[in-house]
Amino acid sequence: MTTARSTVLVTGGAGYIGSHLCVELLQAGFQVIVVDNLCNARYKSLDAVERITQKPLTFVEADIRDESALTRIFRTNDIDAVIHFAGLKAVGESTEQPALYYDNNINGTLKLIEAMQQSACRTLVFSSSATVYRSPPELPLTEDSPTGPSNPYGRSKLMIEEILRDLSAADPDWRISALRYFNPVGAHPSGEIGEDPAGPPNNLMPFISQVAVGRRTKLHIFGNDYDTHDGTGVRDYIHVVDLARGHLKALDYLAEHCGMTVHNLGTGNGYSVLDAVRAFEAASGVTIPYEVVERRPGDTAASYADVGRARDELGWCAEYDLEAMCADAWRWQSRHPEGFGVGGEDE
Repeated sequence: MTTARSTVLVTGGAGYIGSHLCVELLQAGFQVIVVDNLCNARYKSLDAVERITQKPLTFVEADIRDESALTRIFRTNDIDAVIHFAGLKAVGESTEQPALYYDNNINGTLKLIEAMQQSACRTLVFSSSATVYRSPPELPLTEDSPTGPSNPYGRSKLMIEEILRDLSAADPDWRISALRYFNPVGAHPSGEIGEDPAGPPNNLMPFISQVAVGRRTKLHIFGNDYDTHDGTGVRDYIHVVDLARGHLKALDYLAEHCGMTVHNLGTGNGYSVLDAVRAFEAASGVTIPYEVVERRPGDTAASYADVGRARDELGWCAEYDLEAMCADAWRWQSRHPEGFGVGGEDE
């Protein structure tokens, strides 16, 4: 059972969502251990977490597929729960290198499960994704909507969910929460941590941010002929701090419930690409030049969540609106034009 002052292992905790979760965990009184191989993250994010919270965390640089490293972490720490972010997450890359995604995401999770079983740790919150749902979706998407991911990344997430479901069915002591994220955006209101993708951004908000700060010349909008209010794709954007807090609510829920649960984490509202552009322009005072290009294969017109189950069972709902998401994203990017790399304030 997890309580404040319990020890939580966060895999992939140096990443975008993971670092924001570490802030929430530390501020709630948990002891935090982060394991991350830093393949798509920087240790500087954890330095910033400690600055924000004025509390220490423990960091281990390792790949979760490294059995000896995981065994050592569990043997030397009394871990009460695991929150599992570690995994590759670029949809396009997953179609080009599917074996890499299945090895990293699925094999890594199996290694983690094995280490948890050996140490009698049975509480796990898993970072899943709305990409597990069938496309085109029937809206709004509930947790019971048909699944059928269209890319290896989404399939790896769904396969892990199935593994975890089988695990909880075989051993009733497991307490597992699979959280299906919609579109995380924004940054911590302090401006100390935010999204810092390696290479060209795969997601809309960091691309807009990099255009606004001058790192990129213009935004590409993939199609403006969808059946939406302005022709551009509609998505359910959720502030990363709201998302992080959903994990704490999941831990609270698991303290009282065995078995496996699945919850959508979104706002329940859909915003178009142009809605996001205009909101960011209002927040930043910067005009975002853009060019409309061809649709991307596999993109759908709209996707947004039904969040009733998370509200009713977890007692969670999103608090930040699109304007706050954009304002916080701009605060982070304007203070760290090059992210955590060269040129940022923390260099």
